[in-house]
Amino acid sequence: MSEHGDLRQRRAVLEHEWSLRVPQSRVPQVMAARPAAGAPALRPEVAESWRRSLATVDPARSSAPAAEDAGLAPRWTGSPLYRPVMTLADELRDVAENAGFVAAVTDETGTIMWTCGGPVMRRRAERVNFAPGGRWGERAMGTNALSLALLTGRPSTVFSAEHLVAALHGWVCYCAPLRSRNGRVLGVLDLSTTWDRSHPLAMSTVRSLASAIEARLDPALDRLPHLPGAASWQVRLTCLGGQDAVRGDVPLRLPPRQLEILTLLALEPGGFTPERLRDALYGDRPVSASTFKAEISHLRRALGGGVANRLYALTEPVACDAVEVLRALERGDTETAVSRYRGPLLPRSEAPGVVEWREHIEVAVREAVLTGANPEHALRYGERSPYDAEVHEHALRTLPPGDVRRGIALSRLKQALRS
Repeated sequence: MSEHGDLRQRRAVLEHEWSLRVPQSRVPQVMAARPAAGAPALRPEVAESWRRSLATVDPARSSAPAAEDAGLAPRWTGSPLYRPVMTLADELRDVAENAGFVAAVTDETGTIMWTCGGPVMRRRAERVNFAPGGRWGERAMGTNALSLALLTGRPSTVFSAEHLVAALHGWVCYCAPLRSRNGRVLGVLDLSTTWDRSHPLAMSTVRSLASAIEARLDPALDRLPHLPGAASWQVRLTCLGGQDAVRGDVPLRLPPRQLEILTLLALEPGGFTPERLRDALYGDRPVSASTFKAEISHLRRALGGGVANRLYALTEPVACDAVEVLRALERGDTETAVSRYRGPLLPRSEAPGVVEWREHIEVAVREAVLTGANPEHALRYGERSPYDAEVHEHALRTLPPGDVRRGIALSRLKQALRS
């Protein structure tokens, strides 16, 4: 019997046992079939994981659930794993693409933060939401290598039908936990592929890559009481209502094009392919490849590194006012969003990618103001949008009678209607 078929029999043994104890709605049809007598048992850690998982996970589900919160990007850029992973991104990508794998990094909850791999394997992985935002902890997706590595703190492999969820039977996954120097598990590194492409060196590869990531962790991490968002910002980028960048206390004398690149990379921590970043900067304008690469090189030197090759992404933390506004909106904090929104994103820029983000941020802040009932937000936003009659009308509606600020809102409204 093949290894693949043998594991199916092992699975059926435990499935039949637990079909007697789990509500039938949570058990796939395969549980009705009894295996041949004498089929070998599942590995103990897999069997135990199944017993735990069947209480919360339907083995017939088609994909991993998505993270409930919308703040995935700031969670990733604020993670202590972000810089080490992005520093090694090219190496991880080479391994994944050349061997036909998908590489993934999760946080400590099992939520995938970052992936890479060839287009074919990534499309297959996305069908089961093995992608950023997918939740792969045991309570969300049952028995899999990522959940085992998080629970045991040890490298783990789950092959084909060892997965609780039937949709994953075509896969084999190799995982290693990622630990800080004091032993805290920060997440896991995973290499996954189809079961027929399993390779005896895959586990040693993932362990070596995990060690390389751990070696690049900030030593100060172990002294921090709370990891998410604990990084100290080295570069501060102001791009709302103006443009400025400082590193520590030293201004970065970046020309407009490099400020555009830095802004786009800060807003999209997942990075850009060279073609996509070039389109975001120049659109249809004819610009030579050497000119484009020179801008990237100059920015990289100004940041002291900080920009990954091939897939252009920041490898150093950058504090950006536009990102902070978006984070505030994601958590429903209109007060912070309005106070930090000081005007349009890079107002002089005509780069298509910047224009798109400018419109997105402006609409998001404006809608938060108009759907809220706080007149202070409308007054503050209206100060920077003198011709927005709807905002001034909203301020008048929400201000109580007798409030002296009604005169300000009324004056702005009349000015907007005259323009």
